[in-house]
Amino acid sequence: MPGMKPRGETVPFPTWAAPHIVDMFTIRGARDSLADLPAIETARLSVAALQPADAAALRRLTDDPAITAAVDFLPTPFTLQDAEDLIRSGRRGRDCFLGAWTRGGADPGVAPDPAGRDLVGVVGTHLRGTGTIEIGYWIGGAARGRGFAYEAVSAILGLLGARFPARLVVAECRPANVASWGLLQKLGFRDTGEEGHRPGRRLLRRD
Repeated sequence: MPGMKPRGETVPFPTWAAPHIVDMFTIRGARDSLADLPAIETARLSVAALQPADAAALRRLTDDPAITAAVDFLPTPFTLQDAEDLIRSGRRGRDCFLGAWTRGGADPGVAPDPAGRDLVGVVGTHLRGTGTIEIGYWIGGAARGRGFAYEAVSAILGLLGARFPARLVVAECRPANVASWGLLQKLGFRDTGEEGHRPGRRLLRRD
């Protein structure tokens, strides 16, 4: 998963703006919330905000050194308590972690759990200041290479663009992470040439 935190506003608010204009944008930013993002269905996936009942599935997916080593805010090992805390972090509306679940029988290459679905990935969305949304993702080992990341993230980008049309969408990624870098470019992100907030990562933006 690409890193997820730019150093600041990409386009700073002009210092000459009238106070009532600044207030308008500040209020808008304060009211923006990710807490009520609707569920989305794609050809093979159901993508929806993770709920407390999903904590065990989230732990099983994420407690993988390949994932926790790539995503700097994930501890190793990733415990059930960590999963519960991650899901709970979305209550404030500034962050939302969405699970990408296979729809029963939609993909014969992934065996569903007894409930008829399987958690194959997570997409993180994060409000940054009043003008930016950061995204990131991780995909479980058994589900990699099947196009799930593109399918889930592209659906979320469409939702975010409709919900927050004035916000810029950004991501962070290590250039050496060829798979994620290529996926972000395929999704319309471009390298800004700026260093990301996290060491070794570059900031990418989607125009």
